[in-house]
Amino acid sequence: MLIAIKISKQQQGFTLIEMMIVVAIIGVLAAIAYPNYQQYVIKTKRTDMMSEMQNIASQIESRKLAQGSYSAISAGIKTEFATAYPRQGTAMYDVTITDPLVTKWIITATPKTSSQIANDGNLSLNYQNIKCRIQGVNRKCSTGNDWNK
Repeated sequence: MLIAIKISKQQQGFTLIEMMIVVAIIGVLAAIAYPNYQQYVIKTKRTDMMSEMQNIASQIESRKLAQGSYSAISAGIKTEFATAYPRQGTAMYDVTITDPLVTKWIITATPKTSSQIANDGNLSLNYQNIKCRIQGVNRKCSTGNDWNK
């Protein structure tokens, strides 16, 4: 007695067309996500720099209170804080402080031309805690977070 066994061959794996569709979908998602990610990174670096500028402003005011005048602390402030930031890693901004340091001081952070934030605009913080972001003729200033939009 002979028994015929029919062995069915099941498909295993993916076809080339299915793989191409998956690659195309991933490509479209990457094309949308990557620019958004880049903008997020730039905004984060801008926020970090403004935090550094607020730390510098705190140092200016606390040293002024301790020494009694801005002229007494002017040289030390410029030596310590008017430099490239961040101090570790790749420097993104050059910081300047009003010279000479007076009651109405301004801290300015200028993006380095060779960095990814070169076209992001200058940041400034003044003695009244007004934060500004200046891009060409566009100027966004506030004491809140409007400067970071």
